[in-house]
Order: sequence, then structure tokens, then C-alpha cells
Amino acid sequence: MRIRWIAAALFVLAGGLAADTGDLGRIDFPTSGSPAAQERFVRGVLLLHSFEYDDAAEEFRAAQAAEPGFAMAYWGEAMTATHPIWLQRDAAKARLVLAKLGATRDARRAKAPTPRELAYLDAVETLYEEGEKHDRELAYCAAMQRLHEGFPDDLEAESFYALALLGTSQPDRDFAVYMKAAALAEEVFAKNPLHPGAVHYLIHSYDDPVHAPLGLRPARVYAKIAPAAAHALHMPSHIFLASGMWDDVVASNEASWAAADARVRRKSLGVDERNFHALQWLLYARLQQGRFVEARRLLAVMEEDAKKSGSDRALGSLSTMRAAYAVETGCAKDSPAIDGKAPRDLFLSGFCAWKRGDAGGIASALSSLTGEAGAAASGAGEGHAHGGGMGGYGLGGNASVAAVMRQQLEALSLLQKGRTAAALARAKDAAAAEDALRFEFGPPLVIKPAHELLGELLAAQGRPADAQKEFESALSHAPGRSLSLAGLVRAASAAKNAPAAEAALKRLEANRCEADPPRPGFSPAGEVR
Repeated sequence: MRIRWIAAALFVLAGGLAADTGDLGRIDFPTSGSPAAQERFVRGVLLLHSFEYDDAAEEFRAAQAAEPGFAMAYWGEAMTATHPIWLQRDAAKARLVLAKLGATRDARRAKAPTPRELAYLDAVETLYEEGEKHDRELAYCAAMQRLHEGFPDDLEAESFYALALLGTSQPDRDFAVYMKAAALAEEVFAKNPLHPGAVHYLIHSYDDPVHAPLGLRPARVYAKIAPAAAHALHMPSHIFLASGMWDDVVASNEASWAAADARVRRKSLGVDERNFHALQWLLYARLQQGRFVEARRLLAVMEEDAKKSGSDRALGSLSTMRAAYAVETGCAKDSPAIDGKAPRDLFLSGFCAWKRGDAGGIASALSSLTGEAGAAASGAGEGHAHGGGMGGYGLGGNASVAAVMRQQLEALSLLQKGRTAAALARAKDAAAAEDALRFEFGPPLVIKPAHELLGELLAAQGRPADAQKEFESALSHAPGRSLSLAGLVRAASAAKNAPAAEAALKRLEANRCEADPPRPGFSPAGEVR
């Protein structure tokens, strides 16, 4: 088997084929394909590593056209039907792709000329066999482990094995599995510092506040390795956001948004191909910087695109951006009207009613969120639909998130009725429920983080030391979040904890060093003067 692997590598080298496209990274993936097919195949794999699935599929189809019997080209196109990190798999679509190569699995296997290529083909066949999605993912991961162990010098096998491991740990994040995937990707990165898959999978492995420092190195290079991939330009912001590095979050997502728009123009695509995911993260980062005018401009862009599109994806993106803007600005007067029925819309309606002192508005929103409308809407929104973006910012179908927001509204309703002790107890329940949620990277799923809200309520009741603990807990989940920092400054100052107050103020001032000047009638939430 090892001899055949070396022979295949010599075949590619003899053909003078470079596995380096310059704008997507560099890999060494020798196959038995013809030079013309191999060139398109390699570009397809590079795009696949950067989750540019539609463009990757185009390249694999071009490889098939160049050599209709090239088994690996069908492997590649079938691979584009699974998006492991985004919880997506279209098995029916993949089976149609494989059927183009041969009507039966045996017929397809007969077209794989080397044991290594046969192992790749068998692995993807395993992924798309009949059965439950997670069972298939586990079986596929085991197949990739065997492939990696059988061909230890094949960096593609090692990279795709790392990704397969990440895919088995969804939707819940098992940190032991994530670190195993990281160890594999680190080996590939050490051997090939321009490998787009290695740096991409490292970022996914490390994009939580605890492990984010380990991800800074790949985050700093991914955009340079694959500047032609909009997703590669966005991905570093997973590490930057988990570290509260807002200038870097902005730069990454501005570049990603621009690259995606360039692709839309180049291919004459529709508005739904715009990178709404990057736009969401960009708006969230601008809000942390106190750049509210720019954030409102970004929201207006999304409003216009949602009108043009009307798709669930566009409307879900608008809903999340609208919610973030209202929460971060304290339901500012220029916030758009709340017209959706997703749980975050219902929560936002009640939250802003509480800001206005409107007890009836809180009750109405709470009733809707608790009743059938809220339950039916729990599947609304972007979630992990990453055709422009998932991330923790989308609510998706996570009913547990809706339950946390319902508890928060119950706390606000109780407070409005003067039942302070019961309100604080309910807010504590919400914070505990939020802690029990599965980990999500990105901006918060609970649009008003529960520990942050509890901290504000405790501070308002003259309990600054308790409030300080809640703000510190909120910041452990979302480092550098400006509203939590502002609350910590006030609580620590009131609790006579000068060092904590000064440290939080220093970081808040760094966040908002270029914040908008004060505007008449506009008092952003969390402002510290």
C-alpha cells in the first residue's frame, strides 16, 4: 500500500501538477487522475477544506468532465453534501452523485485504481449508507481513522480525519474529542504551514474562551493562506471573538463580506448568496466598539436584503441582527420594529417593553413566548444554516434557549409587579439554565446573557458585590463584552473593589476608544461616564 502511495505521488510530480493555487492554500493530494482532471480536483479539495461547498462541487464536476471515470472526483462532490460543523448532511444528494460513477457500490469500487483511492471511496460510501445521521458520522470517522493509519504520510487523510472527529461531537462539544482533532491538525500544520484544512480545523477546535489563546497562531495565518475563500477570511474571527478582540473581529468580517460580494458579482448570483453570517458578526463587533451609527447602517443593509429575498435565511439573519442592536443599545429609538414571531423576537418585544415600563407589553410577550406561538417558532431562524452563516448567533431550533429567555421575561414581569425576591430567584434560574446550554461559538444565543441581566437586576437592588460576581461570570462566557464590562465597572466601584473596577474600565475604554460621540436623545446601554 505504501509503495502504491509513493507511485501515485511520483505520477503527479511527473505530470508537473502543482497542488498550490496561491489564493486557496497548498496541499499535496496525488491521485491517478489525468493532469487536466487533477488540476480541477485539487482546487476542489482546497475549496472543500475552506467550506466553500458550492464552488468546490463545481470544481469536482469539472474534474469529472475532464475524466468521466475519475473516482476521486465523485468522492469530492459527494463530500460537499456534508457540512459537519453546521449539522448538515444531504445523503440523497450525495447518493445521486455517487450513482453517476456507477449504479452499485461494487461497480463504483471497481473504478478506484489504487487501494488508497478505494479507501477514500469506501469512507464516503460509509457516510451515506442508510441509517441515522450520527451513526453514519461515527462509522465514517472510524473509516477515516483506518485510512489515516493505513497511509500515515497522507496529510489529506489526517486532515479529513480531524474534521470527521469534530463532526462526531455535534451539537454538544466534547472537549476531549476536540483536542484529539486539534492534535491531528497540529501535525498537519507543522508539516505544511499552508494547509487550509489544518488551520481551519484548528480554529474550530480552539474557538472557545478557554482554548482561544491556542488558536491565535492559526487565526493569524488563515486569511493569508486562502484569501480567495470568504469563509477563510471570516474564520479567524471565531478566535478573535472568543478573546474579545473586536478590532480583529471587524477586520475579518469586513474582508469576508467583501470577498463574498465579489463572488456574487463575478458569478451573477442572487442576494441570498451574500455572506449574512459575516454581516451578523460584524454588526455585533461594531456594537461592542460603541460604533452604533455604523451598526445601524449594517442593520439597514440587512433590512434591504431581507426585503429583496424574503427567504427564511435572510429573515433569520435580520431577526438576530435586529435583536442584537436593540439589546446592545438599550432598545434605542432607531431600533427597527419587531415584527417576527421567533423566540428572540418575542423576548425582544418583552425586554423593550420592560425598558419602557410597559407591564402590558411584557405580559403579552411572555404569553406568546410561553404559548403555542413561541413553541411553533422555536425552529425559526438561521441556526446552523451557513450559506452565509450559522454560529452561536443564530437561535435555530434550540428550545432550551427559548426557555431561558422565557425565564428572563418572567423575572422582569415579577419585578414589574414589585415581587423583587421572586424576580431575582427567577433570574438566577435563567442563569443556571443558560450555563447548562450546549456550548456555541460566536455571539450569544441568549440575546441578553442571563448572568449579565441578573447582574444588572442585583445592582439595581443595591447588591453590588453579588452583581459583580454575575458580571464576572458573564465575561467568562463572553470575554470583552462591553455591557458586561460596563456593569462590572459600576458594581465593582459600588462594592469598593477598585482594582476590579479599574481593570474592567481599562478594557471597556479599549473597546470603545473610537466610539461614536454622544447624540441627543440616544443613550446607549452600558455607557459609563
